[in-house]
Amino acid sequence: MQSNPEKERIIATPKNSGWKKWGPYLSERQWGTVREDYSADGSAWTYFPYEQAISRAYRWGEDGIAAISDTKQRMCFGWAFWNGKDPYIKERLFGVANPEGNHGEDVKELYYYLDSTPTHSYMKMLYKYPQNAFPYRKILEQNARRGRDEPEYELIDTGVFQKDEYFDIFIEYAKASEEDILIKVTACNRSVKKARLDILPTLWFRNTWYWGYEDQTYVPNVAASGRNYIVAEHEDVGKYYLYFEGEPEELFCENETNRLKVFGQPNLRPYPKDSINDYIISGGEIKYLNPQKTGTKGAIRNTLQVNPKGEVTLRFRLSHRYMETPFINFDEKFTERKTEADTYYADLQKNIKDADLRKIQRQAYAGMLWNKQFYNFNVDQWLTGDPASAAPPESRLNIRNQSWRHLHNGNIISMPDKWEYPWYAAWDLAFHCIPLAKLDPSFAKRQLVIFLREYYMHPNGQIPAYEWNFSDVNPPVHAWGAWKVYAIDKEMNGGKGDKQFLASVFHKLLMNFTWWVNQKDREGNNLFEGGFLGLDNIGVFDRSHPLPNGAYIEQADGSSWMAMYSLNMLRIAIELATYEESYQEMASKFFEHFLFISKAMRNITEDEIDLWDSEDEFYYDILHLPADNQSILLKVRSLVGLIPMFAVEILTPEMIGQLPDFTRRLEWVLKNRPDLARMVSRWHEPGRGESRMLALMRIHRLKRTLRRMLDETEFLSDYGVRSLSKYHKDHPYVMQMDGITYSVQYLPGESESGMFGGNSNWRGPVWFPVNYLIIESLVKYYEYYGDEMTVEYPTGSGTFLNLKQVAEELMARLLRIFQLNEKGERPFYGGDAKFNHDPYFKNHMMFYEYFHADTGRGLGASHQTGWTGLITDLIDRLENARIAREGKPTESKTEKKEVVGQ
Repeated sequence: MQSNPEKERIIATPKNSGWKKWGPYLSERQWGTVREDYSADGSAWTYFPYEQAISRAYRWGEDGIAAISDTKQRMCFGWAFWNGKDPYIKERLFGVANPEGNHGEDVKELYYYLDSTPTHSYMKMLYKYPQNAFPYRKILEQNARRGRDEPEYELIDTGVFQKDEYFDIFIEYAKASEEDILIKVTACNRSVKKARLDILPTLWFRNTWYWGYEDQTYVPNVAASGRNYIVAEHEDVGKYYLYFEGEPEELFCENETNRLKVFGQPNLRPYPKDSINDYIISGGEIKYLNPQKTGTKGAIRNTLQVNPKGEVTLRFRLSHRYMETPFINFDEKFTERKTEADTYYADLQKNIKDADLRKIQRQAYAGMLWNKQFYNFNVDQWLTGDPASAAPPESRLNIRNQSWRHLHNGNIISMPDKWEYPWYAAWDLAFHCIPLAKLDPSFAKRQLVIFLREYYMHPNGQIPAYEWNFSDVNPPVHAWGAWKVYAIDKEMNGGKGDKQFLASVFHKLLMNFTWWVNQKDREGNNLFEGGFLGLDNIGVFDRSHPLPNGAYIEQADGSSWMAMYSLNMLRIAIELATYEESYQEMASKFFEHFLFISKAMRNITEDEIDLWDSEDEFYYDILHLPADNQSILLKVRSLVGLIPMFAVEILTPEMIGQLPDFTRRLEWVLKNRPDLARMVSRWHEPGRGESRMLALMRIHRLKRTLRRMLDETEFLSDYGVRSLSKYHKDHPYVMQMDGITYSVQYLPGESESGMFGGNSNWRGPVWFPVNYLIIESLVKYYEYYGDEMTVEYPTGSGTFLNLKQVAEELMARLLRIFQLNEKGERPFYGGDAKFNHDPYFKNHMMFYEYFHADTGRGLGASHQTGWTGLITDLIDRLENARIAREGKPTESKTEKKEVVGQ
């Protein structure tokens, strides 16, 4: 059996220490975040803009290009580049702020995560840097000029890559040991002309001494040695040596704000944060640098002339060890770590036959791993202000997060996108953990656990949503994520599940479930409003804010998410009850809670108004107008009407046969509560016993819903399931309320409405998380109905498939976004010739936030591998299905079962 050192390291490193002590834990954008916003009006983007980031010390974190740090981001290592023409050195990724972009914030750089192991023993990233002046002004002006009905203006649109006058800069890390990191940068000149490039590996400390706290007065130090290394020392991290080759310039300053430049005030110490930049841009004015060659920020300047079509490689080593000959075994050890990474992924991908699928999956995994970030935020300190600074304006207490003073985060967290969303989002995280569990189960479990700890979860039981508004309401998918991670870990561990993890999550989720029941069920009738629920711009109204005149919405999706939550908690309780009998009572509680929600969704008022519209045969929200005593179905065909499909669970005889108390309660309900019993589908299989299906949608409603969902003129796109039916392209939904006209129209790409902010995008595109849940639900229904239930796929085609086959077809459509099509193009590139056909572009993947429903083009955040990383799991599923088809004879149809309660 071939050894797998990386796999062994993962098992031996369950926490963020040891081999995980150093990783890609810096943000790619710290400016423009809520954490750095001390304004009076909460305008984070303008309070700390990109232009100030080069001169102004951050309070809560650091950013950088392909940067790494220790787990608490005390010591940081990253890169700066200069082409000799830019107005400042490139230390961080540029992009437009939310008010500047015609579709909100957006990074305007080209970079790719190419590889990473879970312990970050090997990592590789590519940054494409133009050789001509970076078009900052052109990008800003063009984005300002464009309206919402036009696409975003991207870096590729500026023409800076058309003559191949750019560098491909490959940055690689390989750990010789836990605290000994080999670093290699390779600059490839893609032009036919010789080109100048400055490469500045930079070592600095996150500023903790600037803010006036008595217990944080220690100032670390980085300094020249007079030899082939600079030395950095921190009381908590220890001493490190950054070794280099040749005779580069050694440049030093302080990671402190240039108060004179930013605020017109005297600097506290000379040589502030932008001094290295000013030295280079000025042509070498020595006044900008600390002549003592010491400070809290140091860089090693390598000025290169790279030959036409040539490349240059530089080597560095960041180590806690002193070495006389640091590069003697450098290449051998680097190759060893790269080979170990290949071995690890060869084992992980052993069932994937197609080389291109392996490429897509490995780069998606790389994105998941590079998107880890040290997230640091103490809301009480942020609201109060720091001793060394003026107190923040009192108005800030009324802007956001004043009720979250308990929140004190300081952990490595999986981010949605470290530039566009360099802050966690609670429901995104549940989806992130599915692919992460395949790579590093301990890390995935830890991600779910920390959000339920007392310094994250609100005392009232709410899980923090995201820093712009921790009180916003995300879909309750934490229990689903925990169960999925538990199941993946159990399978990988030979059938042994981590009961301690599952029990810990379950107990904390009881508080969160209670918060939902107490806060989001307005009338106490088991129907839930939820509000935002992640569906930004999909509905008629902004559901995060109260409607006029006391009007309110009872949400098909809000109630369905809670029905799903109940079933997730039921499933967890059943699993735990097989080891601890007392959990049977909790299983009964969630079983009955689901039944009450299911009943309520069928009959929500005395007038028998149903969220299910029997005329359209689809689920809709209901708008209540108390002033007129009216209730109106909001007949928008959207994901809102598909989400009831997510609430489904199968209780098999094997599952509940070990639970006598729960079984007795279940049988009592079926016998004595016929109003609830009709919510349960049952069939008896000879020799096995009775299976029960708990689902909001049973066979009739499921089939009618799928008829619309699988219709290519409605929800079914070539690239997955649309978030809004294409029916609304020619038939917009329009309603009048208080003299205002509200309209919802199908848009396959980005929204043309700014109702919910700069990036409100839910009126048609394809989104991975909800598509994934649709697939999960279809597979679950198949477990119950088997081959006996078929549906037409696509609607009107005359072809009938079982639900498992439909699920696989949907997976294939999602995968089509990334695969080469008949033109040799990848749809997510949107037909761009450079991206699709240039050999230096075409095989580098980007995993966007969402996708154009008609073309598959990637839209929104360009590196949201977070939930789009679910493609890794879909590839595995499709390949396993292929193996099953090729390796096994076709099975005969299952015996016809008696179906009761449909």
